[in-house]
Amino acid sequence: MLNQPQESTARTAARRHFLQQSGLSFGSLALSGMFSDDLSAQDHAATTAPAHFLPTAKRVIYMFMAGGPSQLELFSPKPVLREFHGQQPPAEITAGRRFAFLPATASLLGSNRRFSRWGDCGMDLSDTIPFHRQIVDDVCWLRAVSTNVFNHGPAKLFMNCGFQAPGRPSLGSWVTWGLGSESRNLPGFVVLQSGPRGPRAGNTLWSSGFLPTSHQGVPFRSRGTPILNLDSPPGITQSAQEDFTSTVSQLNSIRMDNVRDPEIMTRIRAYETAFAMQSAAPELTRLEEESQSTLDLYGAEAGKPSFAANCLLARRMIERGVRFVQLYHTDWDHHGGKGADLDGALDQVCLETDQASAALVLDLKQRGLLEDTLVIWGGEFGRTPMGEPRETTGRDHHVDAFTMWMAGGGVRSGHIHGGTDELGFGPVEGHVHVHDLHATILHLLGLHHKQLTYRFQGRDFRLTDVHGEVVHEILA
Repeated sequence: MLNQPQESTARTAARRHFLQQSGLSFGSLALSGMFSDDLSAQDHAATTAPAHFLPTAKRVIYMFMAGGPSQLELFSPKPVLREFHGQQPPAEITAGRRFAFLPATASLLGSNRRFSRWGDCGMDLSDTIPFHRQIVDDVCWLRAVSTNVFNHGPAKLFMNCGFQAPGRPSLGSWVTWGLGSESRNLPGFVVLQSGPRGPRAGNTLWSSGFLPTSHQGVPFRSRGTPILNLDSPPGITQSAQEDFTSTVSQLNSIRMDNVRDPEIMTRIRAYETAFAMQSAAPELTRLEEESQSTLDLYGAEAGKPSFAANCLLARRMIERGVRFVQLYHTDWDHHGGKGADLDGALDQVCLETDQASAALVLDLKQRGLLEDTLVIWGGEFGRTPMGEPRETTGRDHHVDAFTMWMAGGGVRSGHIHGGTDELGFGPVEGHVHVHDLHATILHLLGLHHKQLTYRFQGRDFRLTDVHGEVVHEILA
């Protein structure tokens, strides 16, 4: 069970007991902690909140494959789709479906990739991701995931925030707000990016929305100083910096006592966390401290930014108490056209991510961390069974059925959940909607998705809105 926040007076403890007996959300408990006269900002920043029930996962590493990986080239061989390659899909299947770019005349596209079944579970994998073969029986495969939104920015928001427009808190923010952080020296929610550009929708994907801004994701840079403006200016000693931070915190605390604005607590914590990170962050990013065998496992090079380096950084972060690490890698948007095809371009992005994705699971398992670390891999949607009429091979966005995987943290290993029809249009069993995925992730962390609520503008909000069911079939 996660540690209870330490209360410094009987009065504060009594207030917490009253709130618990009143059935208020854990968010309310966290807010009451913020308003405690006696609980210092440093204590609050480093404490963890109680889960609703015993968790199987304590932390999360989420590898977000931005752009929409093609499940039909990676995980779902469709012999019937190959058989009817070039023909029009049945009208009864496409009726009522919406696509981003496909014309009405788009024809079926069979994959040219070679598939084989691997592991005791018999999971289908293509030749594009050979390293995934090593973890096939350590992973729970979700082969019938669906979402609501078929354009990138809104779909990424929906996958991260449960809503397609900016303004809602992200998954990582909900988790850190509900559970707190186990690290005094690093943020509870960290974002790492790799690939040719940032993900569409940008920092709204790791926003804290209407939650206190101390729970927003903190992007770490892949080269140079991990966070801009983290180093002290020339001539400022550590002692002087500590005096400055202490004085500012005292002034902010006085202001907090007067106006009770929770954003002042955020400001206090930001100063103190930044001061602590001045020594913690540089040490964290020294990948040269890792053994050569570990670097080789990931395919990472110390000092060279890459998805592989970020995966290794993610492991180092959760070892130091970071609650939620999210890695974004672009670009999986293979519509066809120059640099965006399902041939060479897909090979390249798989080359950049396949080895490190598998290595992260293997490394966590070897170190005894996988058992209580939830690892997630997937994008915002999948790709259509029809091809786009472009100069090279590509597929449009598909929201009705795509593949993700999860590992560790209490999910079943070597389990294949769900399946799609013989052309790959939609689920025939084991359907998992994004809201169900979110409910299940929170459940694994010991949080009930219907109880983790925050009252804002007269309404109680939650990550899953008014939807979502825990997918009990994938729990270990």
